[in-house]
Amino acid sequence: MSQDALLTVDNLHIRFAGQSESVVKGVSFEIKPAETLALVGESGSGKSVTALSLLKLLPESTEYPQGEVHYHEQALMHATEPQLRQLRGNRISYIFQEPMTSLNPLHTLEKQIGETLRLHRGLSGNKARIRALELLNLVGIPQAERRLSSYPHELSGGQRQRVMIAMALANEPELLIADEPTTALDVTIQQQILELLQELQQKLGMAILLITHDLNIVRRYAHRVCVMHQGVLVEQAETAKIFTQAEHPYTQSLLDAEPGGHPQPVSETAPVLLNAEQMKVWFPLTRGLFKRVYDHVKAVNHISLELRQGETLGIVGESGSGKSTLAMAILRLIRSEGAISFESTRIDAKTQVELRPLRQSMQIVFQDPYGSLSPRMTIEEIVAEGLEVQGVTDRGERARRVIDALNDVQLDPSIRDRYPHEFSGGQRQRIAIARALVLRPKLIVLDEPTSALDRSVQKQIVELLRDLQSRYKLSYLFISHDLAVVRALSHRIMVMQGGELIEEGETERLFHKPQNPYTQALIEASGIA
Repeated sequence: MSQDALLTVDNLHIRFAGQSESVVKGVSFEIKPAETLALVGESGSGKSVTALSLLKLLPESTEYPQGEVHYHEQALMHATEPQLRQLRGNRISYIFQEPMTSLNPLHTLEKQIGETLRLHRGLSGNKARIRALELLNLVGIPQAERRLSSYPHELSGGQRQRVMIAMALANEPELLIADEPTTALDVTIQQQILELLQELQQKLGMAILLITHDLNIVRRYAHRVCVMHQGVLVEQAETAKIFTQAEHPYTQSLLDAEPGGHPQPVSETAPVLLNAEQMKVWFPLTRGLFKRVYDHVKAVNHISLELRQGETLGIVGESGSGKSTLAMAILRLIRSEGAISFESTRIDAKTQVELRPLRQSMQIVFQDPYGSLSPRMTIEEIVAEGLEVQGVTDRGERARRVIDALNDVQLDPSIRDRYPHEFSGGQRQRIAIARALVLRPKLIVLDEPTSALDRSVQKQIVELLRDLQSRYKLSYLFISHDLAVVRALSHRIMVMQGGELIEEGETERLFHKPQNPYTQALIEASGIA
């Protein structure tokens, strides 16, 4: 370890109470002043556990059988709680992955930012308010003075993440630990957040430990990279070397995990499965005692689309652009105006009772399989539920179709008596796809089905979806803000912004020659053009 290191981690082992084996095993690295070090690896690799251990933020029962962490000359593994409190949020700050759970929903932004200023700087009253306002302006919060009195739920995801950064920077730390700071954000907001951190790093001379599984981010923003796998640091090097001369097989597998390839071409004679014309979903805004409508939120505004059998139409855009609202309206799960035809039959005027037989032909896979799968039902019950609703009463027939569906998504049918919590995120998403497939649909809406998954698992799901489409001539409406996944799966792409259709076209044409400035910004921010 070099003499000029700001923080050094030497042979660190971490073990949770009651376990015989360490979850982090012999990790060593250093961070220099004004450097960005990326800690990468898949879920469960030990990245966040390592970062939280640096200031002993793990549960008190956690054991550290070997190793040491030094901040300058101070040994942190043997530091007292008061000594650690002097560093936390002061000289070393954290930005956590999910700001909505990190920010207190009962306190205003002014109070939350003021707390760290009071604890470490002794600022209160007007001085704390001035500093809080300065910080909100620094991280680019619009109308910062008005926002001081706002609560977290009144902000967008990007704004909440900026507030977290403001709190972390309040005392001008020497080291900022950013744990997946952009995972849940749109690509343009991701770019803004990361460029902001880079700008603040140059301004303050701050070091950054960036924890992520997104290698596009690592390539663009990190100076050096440490790769973790199953609690072990398997490789570390300069960023350019990692991407051009990776030595460890696991690092090579991570680099190869980018979703790629293209879907099979659609036959020119393929029939049109779905057609929508001039669709509108407007939500009324009311006020006054009599709830008079004074305006509308135009979530979907005069959008038309066509989808053929065996085709994937990707729908992209930032949060709030109307992607999911459009899909819900097409499935007749929310009200809309405009003509919708499925297999040449108008369905927009049908009642829910009339639509029920059609439901088996139109299915949906949601973003979060843990939230959409009932924890109280076995896998067999979950997958078979739609069959029961559609009147398949023969138990033997239901069991056969459940087994077929699990085989289709490459899961062993013997798992069907287990429960969702016993599976990984990728396996749960396969179960959600099996639940849709068991009804033998013609159309599946895929609403951000890979956003919560590691890159290697995303690649597996994309390849699975392409295989299923090829075998069963499925049509997909694929909603995502991840352009790499959209590119790998879609024949055509629609770009939405503020409820409007901004641009559409063949996938490769759109990526190579985008016409609209908004589309150009999305592709540039994704880093895959």
